[in-house]
Amino acid sequence: MDKVSGMSHSPTPDVLVIGAGAAGLAAAVALSGAGAGVSLLERKPFAGGRAYSYTHPALGEVIDSQHVLLGCCANLVDLCRLSGASEHIRWYESITFLEPSRADDPPRRSEIKARLLPAPAHNALSFLRAPMLSLADKSRIALGLLGFLRGYPAEDDEPFSAWLKRTGQTERAIRHFWEPIIVGTLNDAFERCSTRYAGQVFHESFLRSAAGGRFGIPSQPLSEFYGQVARLAERQGARLSYRAGVESIEMLPSGLWQATVSDGAGQVNRHTAPDLILALPFEQTARLLATLPEGSPQRERILPLLSHFTHSPITTVHLWLDREVTDLEHAALLDTRIQWMFNKTRIRRREIRENLASGYNLELVISASHAELEQSPKEILRSALTELAGFFPAAGQARVLKSAVLKEARATFSVTAGLDRFRPNAEAAGDHLYLAGDWTRSGWPATMEGAVRSGRLAAEALAGATGSAFRFLTPGLPPAGLMKWLSKGW
Repeated sequence: MDKVSGMSHSPTPDVLVIGAGAAGLAAAVALSGAGAGVSLLERKPFAGGRAYSYTHPALGEVIDSQHVLLGCCANLVDLCRLSGASEHIRWYESITFLEPSRADDPPRRSEIKARLLPAPAHNALSFLRAPMLSLADKSRIALGLLGFLRGYPAEDDEPFSAWLKRTGQTERAIRHFWEPIIVGTLNDAFERCSTRYAGQVFHESFLRSAAGGRFGIPSQPLSEFYGQVARLAERQGARLSYRAGVESIEMLPSGLWQATVSDGAGQVNRHTAPDLILALPFEQTARLLATLPEGSPQRERILPLLSHFTHSPITTVHLWLDREVTDLEHAALLDTRIQWMFNKTRIRRREIRENLASGYNLELVISASHAELEQSPKEILRSALTELAGFFPAAGQARVLKSAVLKEARATFSVTAGLDRFRPNAEAAGDHLYLAGDWTRSGWPATMEGAVRSGRLAAEALAGATGSAFRFLTPGLPPAGLMKWLSKGW
């Protein structure tokens, strides 16, 4: 590949990238692969950003908050392919939905899976057979999905709650179809999600093609998984510095950008480069922009936008039980606070020689967990165990060997209605300062795909400013079947 115009590897890097999450890694891989000298600074001792894993000090177990991929996440899938991380993804062709037991009725199972029909009808047969929904529910859902056949709204000013009411969705359709998918993917309540991004989820993963709805789960702890992307950047010549917390940024009289870094032990270092990419969550971006002098153009352009962003939390419950309570590897749990169950022992059985003396490991994910932020870990654990037994009766007799509750108050940003007008593009700050992160104008909501897209878009903008016409963004999956003619956009 030809080098980015005007850039080459040298003792002084061409580009400083702050943040080794998915956005920063994507930018570093793109630019270093194009011949730029890249220095990547990360405050944590590992890569991955919010997609991380760590050894719990009290349990002696590696835990994380499970992230998943969909086949429609073209840029994330491509980055995993380039780094070799794709070898550690377990792909599933179906999603299992479980209803809890009621009185004398056992738990009921529905499965949505692509069959032989062409898109957009590839899920139709399994959808029509799903016992979790009545015929009336299915008819309202089908009518609603028709609105997303040709795409999704260009504007984001309507809350998804208003769309559900406008399209006459039934209460059961909301609880058993729209809620597990939208709350699980966008990590927020309907009142806070825009119809644009809810529609994008269904258009890309449910209607456009069968490949777009494939469900991928990393079979490694997340820091190991995304560590492979970091190693790819290093093989391409990027220099990674961990435990490098950036305290401030400034533009020097020479026109270079400088980042002042503390290692937490009193050692201060300064890194300089002509170009700077802030690949951080919005609140950390705001903190660093606030270190610029008042009245500086970069600060004035971006800080007012960031006041419109809010967070949405995720809570995960990690359990090690004395017996296996299900052979399912993952499932969406209905009529409960828990959106998803991941059977980590089974998912990782080919990767890690599990010490089953520690127990069988389940992870329960509670998205948009605003209520849980106010609860104690004991309260959350007690409620989760009660609900789990409603889906897997054996869990009621199982003994909990170990447990942990992980609250992430700043897990994602909220894709609230009307937020798009405040999402800056990569070059919005100007003066060789670029922005990346899932909260920027990536064209996607708060997802890992949005983060990777943002990093690649920042790399494209930076390369373009040097006179190079590099295109790092991977096109989305093409429509399949009848969607080749129906998917024309709004």
